[in-house]
Amino acid sequence: MEKKEYQKRARQVEPPRPVARNAFWAFLIGGAICLVGQGVQTALQGVGYSEETVKAPTAVIMVFLGALFTATGLYDRLTVLGGMGASLPITGFSNAVVAPAIEFRNEGAVMGTGARIFQVAGPVIAYGLFAAFIVGIVRFALRGVLS
Repeated sequence: MEKKEYQKRARQVEPPRPVARNAFWAFLIGGAICLVGQGVQTALQGVGYSEETVKAPTAVIMVFLGALFTATGLYDRLTVLGGMGASLPITGFSNAVVAPAIEFRNEGAVMGTGARIFQVAGPVIAYGLFAAFIVGIVRFALRGVLS
């Protein structure tokens, strides 16, 4: 009974969440990031990259821009305003890698930047690789069954 009572009281004093406003800004900021990515892709196609070969350089440029905006402090402002709209694109992953590296750079190249660079993004990479491994095994198993 205490837990339910606590949750009831907490809801009474909790400020209302501006869900519509947050969704609007997430959509706007996330859309703007994607628009920049599309602009980069279109510009690269304009200088001779094919539709197939433009993907990797576009991703590299967007990761670079995310790192640059993180280093200058602008990405933090985008994340505060846009929430998941700024965190979800590839630039958000870049931010997750670069931010701890910048924060702990005073501890040295190895124990600071090197050890902390994957503090946030490390689990994402590890679980992503694990999920890819499981999907690969399932696909391999189904390939024999479905063939």
